[in-house]
Amino acid sequence: MKSAVVQLPGLNRDRDMIAALTKISGHAPVTVWQTDTDIPDVDLIAIPGGFSYGDYLRCGAIAARMPVMRAVAEKAARGVMVIGVCNGFQILLEAGLLPGALMRNASLKFVCREVRLEIANANTAFTRNYAQGQIIRCPVAHHDGNYFADPETLRRLEGSGQVAFRYAGGTNPNGSVNDIAGIVNAPGNVLGLMPHPENLIETAHGGDDGRALFEGLLGIAA
Repeated sequence: MKSAVVQLPGLNRDRDMIAALTKISGHAPVTVWQTDTDIPDVDLIAIPGGFSYGDYLRCGAIAARMPVMRAVAEKAARGVMVIGVCNGFQILLEAGLLPGALMRNASLKFVCREVRLEIANANTAFTRNYAQGQIIRCPVAHHDGNYFADPETLRRLEGSGQVAFRYAGGTNPNGSVNDIAGIVNAPGNVLGLMPHPENLIETAHGGDDGRALFEGLLGIAA
């Protein structure tokens, strides 16, 4: 499977995402820059975390208007898999590729710790290597991860199985409504996720709970 990683000024988790995809697939992803208007033929596009454009205006607001994001939207419309982690999730929301918004953490403080995640829907391309209801560990590091959507949008997300991950065991770090940690779009090929699975894929990280997400995407059986 061919993959690409989007690079934008201020993102600081691009190397982590590149390393994860390289280690698991055996092939380095191509990188695309903010001004690129075309993305090579790939099966997966990853938008990593960080602080694109210093989080000015709103987190992800400037990045979402860069030429590369128009190219990402075009690829997503054609069914290419897209994953946005942390700031990448914020960018996907600002670009209109996912519904809802990410607000300041309820504590109004930056949170950097490990949380527990429940697999809320194991029938997505991103979660198929996990079991329904499985609890995994995953690190978070964000200031604006408080997911919010209006009641109608929430009903639609919950009713159609678009909530892929929830914070579990009272570990919700940001006040996110319904403990939502990650959602997919209606077709199921775009995932936004606040925690960082790329930072828990091998023993050196202290565990490999995030590895199954990438293995599932890359077609590696559990």
